[in-house]
Amino acid sequence: MPVVVVESPAKAKTINKYLGPDYTVLASYGHVRDLPPKDGSVDPEHDFSMKWEVGNDSRKHVKAIAEALKEDNALILATDPDREGEAISWHLQEALTKRRSIKKDTPVSRVTFNAITKDAVTEAMQNPRQVDMPLVEAYLARRALDYLVGFNLSPVLWRKLPGAKSAGRVQSVCLRLIVEREMEIEAFKPVEYWSVRALFETPRGQTYEARLVTLAGKKLDKHDLANATQAELAVQAITSRALSVTSVEAKPAARNPSAPFMTSTLQQEASRKFGMGARHAMQVAQRLYEAGYITYMRTDGIDMAPEAVAATRDAIADRYGAEYVPDSPRMYKNKAKNAQEAHECIRPTDMSRDAKALKVTDEDQRKLYDLIWKRTIACQMAAARLERTTVEIGSDDGQVGLRATGQVVMFDGFMRVYEEGRDDVADEDEKRLPQITQGDPARFAKTSLKDQFAKATSDSGDKIAKQAILSENESVLALQHHTQPPPRYTEATLVKRMEELGIGRPSTYASIVTTIQDREYVRKDKNRLIPEEKGRIVTIFLLNFFRQYVGYEFTANLEKELDDVSAGERDYKDLLGKFWRDFSAAIGETSELRISEVLDKLDEALAPQLYPPREDGSDPRICPKCGTGQLHLKTSRTGGFVGCGNYPECTYTRPIAGEGAEGDERLLGEDAGDEIWLKSGRFGPYVQRGEPTPENKKPPRASLPRGWSKDDMDLEKALTLLSLPRQIGEHPEGGMISANFGRFGPYLMHQLPEEAKPVYANLKDPNDVFEIGMNRAVELLAEKRANPGRGRRAAAKPLKELGEHPDGGAMQVLDGRYGPYVKWEKVNATIPKDIKPEDVTQEMAIELVNERAAKKGTKKKATSKKATSKKKATTKKATT
Repeated sequence: MPVVVVESPAKAKTINKYLGPDYTVLASYGHVRDLPPKDGSVDPEHDFSMKWEVGNDSRKHVKAIAEALKEDNALILATDPDREGEAISWHLQEALTKRRSIKKDTPVSRVTFNAITKDAVTEAMQNPRQVDMPLVEAYLARRALDYLVGFNLSPVLWRKLPGAKSAGRVQSVCLRLIVEREMEIEAFKPVEYWSVRALFETPRGQTYEARLVTLAGKKLDKHDLANATQAELAVQAITSRALSVTSVEAKPAARNPSAPFMTSTLQQEASRKFGMGARHAMQVAQRLYEAGYITYMRTDGIDMAPEAVAATRDAIADRYGAEYVPDSPRMYKNKAKNAQEAHECIRPTDMSRDAKALKVTDEDQRKLYDLIWKRTIACQMAAARLERTTVEIGSDDGQVGLRATGQVVMFDGFMRVYEEGRDDVADEDEKRLPQITQGDPARFAKTSLKDQFAKATSDSGDKIAKQAILSENESVLALQHHTQPPPRYTEATLVKRMEELGIGRPSTYASIVTTIQDREYVRKDKNRLIPEEKGRIVTIFLLNFFRQYVGYEFTANLEKELDDVSAGERDYKDLLGKFWRDFSAAIGETSELRISEVLDKLDEALAPQLYPPREDGSDPRICPKCGTGQLHLKTSRTGGFVGCGNYPECTYTRPIAGEGAEGDERLLGEDAGDEIWLKSGRFGPYVQRGEPTPENKKPPRASLPRGWSKDDMDLEKALTLLSLPRQIGEHPEGGMISANFGRFGPYLMHQLPEEAKPVYANLKDPNDVFEIGMNRAVELLAEKRANPGRGRRAAAKPLKELGEHPDGGAMQVLDGRYGPYVKWEKVNATIPKDIKPEDVTQEMAIELVNERAAKKGTKKKATSKKATSKKKATTKKATT
C-alpha cells in the first residue's frame, strides 16, 4: 500500500475516506523542518547553504512515516498545491532520504488537488509528477531573504533602539504603511466648507431632496462655500426665488458582479462583513477546505474550472430562473504573472450545497461558507440593470441651481444574491426618486428638515462640532463640514493596499498583520490599526538607515524576481548574492554608529513632527515644564519619546506624536505644596503627586480606573484617587475593610484576626470604591468567604470538552485569570482574542497545545503500550 502524506490529520481523515484501505494516509503536521534561530543557518560565505532542522514536534511524525515506509515502499506527497505545500513535500523527501527511509527503489511522486473531493483526489492520483524544484527554490530564496534580513537587522535594532523587538523583509514595509498613514492624519489640517440641500415635494405629495450645485450663475465646487456667512446667503438665495424642474434625464446603467474570491479579497470581505481578523478568517477557511467544502484557500487566482462554471450556471437556473443566467459564462482572468501559482479561485466544491445544507456546527464556518457560496453564485449571474435619474431644478434668472439624483433597480440580477461590502460611505446617488416631470414647479416640502438639523448639530462623532443653518420655512438646510484626514487602516484596507503595491503574497498577509501586533508595534482599536510609539521609532530608524529595504517599489520588485525564480527563469542564488552585497554593507555601516549618533539623526529627521511651531511663537524645543531645558528624542523599552535635557532635575516627557497628543502630561493643580500631575505611562493614564527626587524616588501615583476619561480629570478627582485605599470601617468580627483599584478592577479587602491571608471581593462598579457602605461590604465579603471559588474549594468547570489529544489525554476549554485557554495535561494554551471559547474545535485545540508545548519544550507523555499500539495502527491502516 502506498503511503500518502498530507499536512493535517483532518485532511488525512477526509482523503482516507476517498482512497479506501489500499492506501496508508498519514499527516506531517506542518512544515517538518525549519531554519534554527541561530547564527549560521544561512551561510552567505558558502553559496547560501542552509542548515535545516527537524522540529521537536515533527520528529515523531517523520518517524511514523518512516515506519510506514518499511512495510509500504512507495511514497505519495499530497501536500497543499502552493509554494508552501511544495516546500513541505521537498522537506519530507529530504528528511526521509537522510533517514534512509527512502531507498533507491522507493518510488516517490507528488500529487496536488485544488479541492478535497472524491473526483479531485482520484484524478490527482492518476496524474502524479515530481516535486517542482523551481517552486521549491523560490521558497528557499524567500526563507533565506527573511532570515538574512531578520537575523542581521534585528540585532542592530536591539543595540540602537532599546525595546525594539525585530524587523522583517515584509513586516517592516507593512508597518511603514501604518505609521505613515498615522503621520498623515496628525499633519492633516481640516478645512471648513458648507453644503446646502433643500426638500421639495411633487404634486402628488412625495418628497425628494436636492443639493445646491449653482449659485450666482456659477457652478459650485465642493469647498466653495467656506463659512457660515456664505452658507446663509446661499439659503436666502434659494428661498427667495421661484424654482422649477428644468430637466429630468433617465439613463440606463448596468452593474456587473465582483470576481470570485482569492485569498486577499476573502480576508477583506470577512473583515468588512463579520469583523473577522485575517488570521482567523484563514483558520476558518482551512477547516472548510479540509472538510472538503471549498477549494484551496491560499490562492491569487480568480479563474474557475469550466466544470465549476457549468455547475454554477445550473445552480443559478434551478434556484432563480433562466433570466438570471447570462448568455455566455463570465470569465475572470488571473492577474498573477506566475502561471504556476495561478490556482483556481476560492469556491464551494458542490454548488448545489448552500450554507443551510452544510453539516457544520461552527457558526463562523457557516458564515464564511455562506459568503463564499454567494460570491461564487453571484459571479456567474446576469448583470443588474438600473435606471439612473438626474433632476435639475433652477430659478428663472439662472442664479440658483439644485440637483437631485437617484436610481431605480429595473432588474436585480446578481444583486438578488450578493453585494460586495464597502470600506467607504455609500453614494447618495443610490437613493430612489419619486416620479418628477420636467416643467413642474419645485415647491418646498411642508415636511421640516429639523431632524437633520438636530442630528447635524448634536453629532458627536466628528472631532470638530458641526453647525447648521435652517431656513425660515424649515425646508432648506445648510450644513457645516470639515475635510477629514485619511482613515486609519483596518486589516481589510491594509491587505488591499499591500496587494495594490505588490508587497508580500496572499498566503502571507494574515501572518504579517498578526506579527506586527504581536511585536507590540501596532494595536487594534475598534478594528482600526494604530501604531505604538515603538512601531513609529522603528519605522523612522529603518527609513533613515535602511530606506531601500523598506521601500515599496524595492519590495514589490523583489516579489517579481521571486516569481521569476518559481517560473524557472532566474537562479535563486544569484538573486540572494545581489541582495546580500548591498544589504551587508548597510548593516556594517550602521553597526558602527553610536546610539547618540542614531538618536541625533532621528531627532533631526523627526524635527518638523516632534517640534511644530507653538501658537505663542516661543521656541518649540524649550521644555514647557522647566522653561530652560532643550527637548530631545530619547528611547526606552517601550519605544521612543521626547524628554527634557535637564533630566533628572526635570522629568518632563511626552510621546513623539507631539504636544497635546495622547499621553502628554498635564498639571492639574497643587495640594499641600505638591504639584498634582496627570501623565500617561506604559499601562495607560495615571495621576501622580509631585515629581521623583533623590529622597522620594517613587512618588504616590494612581492609575485611572476603567471608564474614567483623562480629558475629564481635574484636581478633585485626582486627589480622590490618590487618597486610596479607602477605609470603609471596622468589620463586626474585627479587622479594617478597605476598597481600592487593582490590576483586575475594583475590589474590597479584609482580613479576620484568625485568617492567614486577606480575602478579596470584586466590585462590579468602579464608583463602589468611593460609595459602598459597611452593610453591603460585609455582605459581599461574607458571600466571598462562603463561595471562595477556584483555588480554594473546587476546580474551574470546563467551558467545553474537546475530546482526546492524539497523544492521549483529554482537552478542555477553561476560563482563566487571563482569559479562556485550552488545557491538556500540563500544557495551557491561550485562545487568540478573535476566537470565542465556544468556537474552538478539536483540530484547533491540538494545534494550539502543540504550538505551546513546542515553545515550552514540554515532553508529551505517552506510555510505551500506547506508543506501540499507535505505531501498529498507523502502519497498518490510515490515520483517523
